Amino acid sequence: MTTAREEILRRVRTALAGAPAADRPQAPAAPGSPGAGAGTSAGTNARTNAAAGPAARPAAGPAANPAPDAPAIPRDYLDAHGDLTPRQLTDLLAENLADYRARVHRADDAHLPALVARLLTEHGSSTVLTPDGLPAAWTSALDGSGVRAVAPEAGQTAADLDAVDSVLTTCTLAVAETGSIVLNAGPGQGQRRHTLIPDHHVCVIRTPDQVVASVPRALPLLDPARPTTWISGPSATSDIELDRVEGVHGPRTLDVVLLHEPEDASEAAGAA
Repeated sequence: MTTAREEILRRVRTALAGAPAADRPQAPAAPGSPGAGAGTSAGTNARTNAAAGPAARPAAGPAANPAPDAPAIPRDYLDAHGDLTPRQLTDLLAENLADYRARVHRADDAHLPALVARLLTEHGSSTVLTPDGLPAAWTSALDGSGVRAVAPEAGQTAADLDAVDSVLTTCTLAVAETGSIVLNAGPGQGQRRHTLIPDHHVCVIRTPDQVVASVPRALPLLDPARPTTWISGPSATSDIELDRVEGVHGPRTLDVVLLHEPEDASEAAGAA
């Protein structure tokens, strides 16, 4: 029976069989054989080559074995599954968000503050983190709701953020085909820790302006120099027995509000 070690050595020998002789590792000479001894050791040979100058050194590196040019990657594939209307993209986004167990709501600007207050009170929140740049109108209905808006602070620790019940943000964009929300620490989005530590995230997506069809269409719109967080539903993981555990890497509860223009809002603030 072939052992694992023998199999590995066999594969190495097979791979080296076609390599140039200069690239193959050389076994050390046995004691007493010609070439053995300190004068012909690998270390001595290296020192001799170095002292002799570049002309005496064996050719190595890219100049000796230039790498072939990488073949061009064809980019003629479709970058989206069909051409959908803005309303169809919004509906597809809502469907995929719900499939990830996010709670999807629709509202216009006039009904958004009341919807935000209701979502926070129904969750049992007493505090909500409101990042810099978030429209003030979004939290205008919190007065008398028992929910207090708190602003991020430079010295906040993970424990401080864990004590906050919810976080309310906007986003950079959302991907309809994957049901993903993308944040990049822009205005109203907060830092990454602000949306990963609190247990409840309410994210407002302005439709159709912030909705794109697919990931290939989303990437060119993102700044690679900014930290991006991709969110596809509430944080969840499963073990080998497929037991689902939520809240491991981020919020256990994700409420997504699809913000429409007044004439396009299909549901009032009381609809979910």
